[in-house]
Amino acid sequence: MQSQIERIKACLNGGRRRDEHPAVPVTPEELAVEAAAAVAAGAEALHLHPRERGGAQSLHFGDVGAAVSAVRSACPGVPVGVTTGLWISDGDVGRRLALVDSWADLPSAARPDFASVNVGEPGFADLVEVLRRAGIGVEAGVWSTADAQRLAASRVSWTRILVEVVDGTAETAVATADAILTSLDDFGITAPRLLHGEEATCWPLVVHAGRLGLPTRIGLEDTVVGPADEPVVDNADLVRRALAAWNAAASHRR
Repeated sequence: MQSQIERIKACLNGGRRRDEHPAVPVTPEELAVEAAAAVAAGAEALHLHPRERGGAQSLHFGDVGAAVSAVRSACPGVPVGVTTGLWISDGDVGRRLALVDSWADLPSAARPDFASVNVGEPGFADLVEVLRRAGIGVEAGVWSTADAQRLAASRVSWTRILVEVVDGTAETAVATADAILTSLDDFGITAPRLLHGEEATCWPLVVHAGRLGLPTRIGLEDTVVGPADEPVVDNADLVRRALAAWNAAASHRR
């Protein structure tokens, strides 16, 4: 299932620790509870980072399968995606490829609908091929105009382009995002796009995405506070606040 996201995807945990926010879900059961609440709040798709028993991020067959199957059971019909971040395999490109290749053996109920692949990481094209063979959709993580150029040179087809502004400030976020979006246009890359930021760039880009009519992403992976730096309860709380901000910006769209 790789349906189009109209407004918002929830990113439930990322590499976030419990000491950063007590509601960060770690176990499959916790991910399922947070996912169901986020969907009830309006999330149309889910992104998660499976964890091993000790709480570290994992690409291992068993950890991915357990997390995805728990979330899918709690949220039937909602697309579920996972990370393929190279840092999880300690920068070992071959090990990451082998781990992701094993996902093809997961039963359909435990196999992700899509996975994000950062095009700035080495070995991304081979990873895309492995995911495609497994029937898993691929989101391209584009963090810069240089990434947009790499994407164009790859000649790979994508389920979705994630325009991700992961560095910078609230003041620079929109200009950085617009530069990446313009580069994608210039290279003729027409796959569906999703725009989001992290930490300081998160909320400005939720608003900018609404202004542009692009879907966005929100969750404890990206931020642990609301748009005015106020405390938030959990992922569902973030989804509700983001939808309100997105809708308000969209209502003023030219």
